[in-house]
Amino acid sequence: MADRLRVACVQLNSGVSKADNLEKAERLVARAAAAGADVVVLPEKWNAIGSANTLRANAEPLEGGESVEAMAGWARTHGITLVGGSITEIRAGRKKLSNTCPVFDPSGELVAVYRKIHMFDVEVGGHVYRESEAEEPGEETLVCEAEGWRVGLSVCYDLRFPELYRILALDGAELVTVPAAFTAYTGKDHWELLLRARAVENQCYVAAANEWGTHEGGKASYGRSTIVDPWGVVLAQASDEDTVIAAELDRAHLERIRRELPSLANRRPAAYRWPAPV
Repeated sequence: MADRLRVACVQLNSGVSKADNLEKAERLVARAAAAGADVVVLPEKWNAIGSANTLRANAEPLEGGESVEAMAGWARTHGITLVGGSITEIRAGRKKLSNTCPVFDPSGELVAVYRKIHMFDVEVGGHVYRESEAEEPGEETLVCEAEGWRVGLSVCYDLRFPELYRILALDGAELVTVPAAFTAYTGKDHWELLLRARAVENQCYVAAANEWGTHEGGKASYGRSTIVDPWGVVLAQASDEDTVIAAELDRAHLERIRRELPSLANRRPAAYRWPAPV
């Protein structure tokens, strides 16, 4: 079991061309691997981002999908664990798409699949977002193993739901990944704040790979892909460009924080009651 883990986040300004996005992502994954990354995280909808029509046109199944096959190949070629950001997935027998995060081990095997639970149905910054028009929510939380570490999976808007991250922490997560296309309008005030909060309250590392720049329809993502330690310290943060950031995670540091400030151990679940639904 590795007590240290080098994690990299790929930041992209994805567009509507899957071919162009694949080419950019391949280059940056290779760059992350060359820099010694054990785990590489891609952003949300990295292979195609835009309108509902764009998502449908570029959606693919997990079995035999172009982007899925590419990610498996990258993981195998570079001997890395690849957290595949998210892609828009077609599922047999379902009318709506899924916003799906696949994880590949260093042999290129698909070892975990998380489907985004929380749909981004909001009106912010003069834009309307209605993910639920084309996509359906996932129904399961997921913690998987990567390079001997327990990794909790989430996607973008999930970041605003602390109960999800607490469940991941209680299920053993030492690192939580956050592929995202977090909006520029909300990101300037909330992105780093929420990432650091999730890290501090759950005493785990957080690696967030974000989209940046303007996409189809004038909607813009904030960028600033970020890696945070369990004390809330920002270890790495991206500038406004297609790029890679990386940081080394230290299990001993995480365990020391949990031992000296044992907030997870001091929980009192028997006293907690969910209020009646509003």
